[in-house]
Amino acid sequence: GSHDSFSYWVDEKSPVGPDQATAIKRLARISLVKKIMKKWSVTQNLTFKEQLEGGIRYFDLRVSSKPGEIGQEIYFIHGLFGIKVSDGLKEINTFLEQHPKEVIFLDFNHFYAMDDSHHYFLIKRIRSAFGSKLCSVECVEYVTLEYMWEKKHQVLIFYHYPLHEEYPFLWPGNKMPAPWANTTNVHKLLQFLETTLEERSRYGTFHVSQAILTPRVKTIARHLVRGLKNTLVHRNLPMILNWVKTQKPGVMGVNIITSDFVELVDFAATVIALNDLLLEEDESAS
Repeated sequence: GSHDSFSYWVDEKSPVGPDQATAIKRLARISLVKKIMKKWSVTQNLTFKEQLEGGIRYFDLRVSSKPGEIGQEIYFIHGLFGIKVSDGLKEINTFLEQHPKEVIFLDFNHFYAMDDSHHYFLIKRIRSAFGSKLCSVECVEYVTLEYMWEKKHQVLIFYHYPLHEEYPFLWPGNKMPAPWANTTNVHKLLQFLETTLEERSRYGTFHVSQAILTPRVKTIARHLVRGLKNTLVHRNLPMILNWVKTQKPGVMGVNIITSDFVELVDFAATVIALNDLLLEEDESAS
């Protein structure tokens, strides 16, 4: 999976998003501030299409209306506004049309400046983008690839907002827990990932290991111009990748792992290769 999957493009010319503190909104009136914000808001280099082609199948999505804009259009957001959600969904659907056996997870986990009418607008867009590809809520353990192929389903939507109850194709957010370490220290991050795996629910939910470091205000202040990638990601990704290599998938093991800048190392290939351990188990059992 990718963290803040849509943030490969953010709009410096747009207003600062409602996910930001008032002080930052004031500061952002200075044009240089938005340039700096962009360096810290962008957590991916690849478009949805490129991420899909590189093996990413779980997308972490934050969305917002644009306050003051007429209509109910919804945009991706991370500090600054990204592309329209409907454009991103179309791009993803094009890939799925070309690869009918691929299955993806879209996790809508943060909503900003949205009332119910915005949610209805967004849900309608989701339904019109994917139609019969949407997989209805089921017991997690039933949803195997075989099950998905048989039903011709390709998309699981997780929706962290009470309206999910009105739609059979919206999985509740609590089926996709994604504990967050909120640290700049790679050792603390790896310890946190270990601990949260031990606490993982044995049945009934998916699980996201967020292998990401989060800049503090002072991190940003010290390294203003360098940005997230040069300050935290480049230096620590090799250690994070080594942790991934030592994991086992399956019950109480890793399930979905997310990272920033997924193309900088062999991230997707390394995670995908963990599935071979399951095959080995199957063979030795039979």
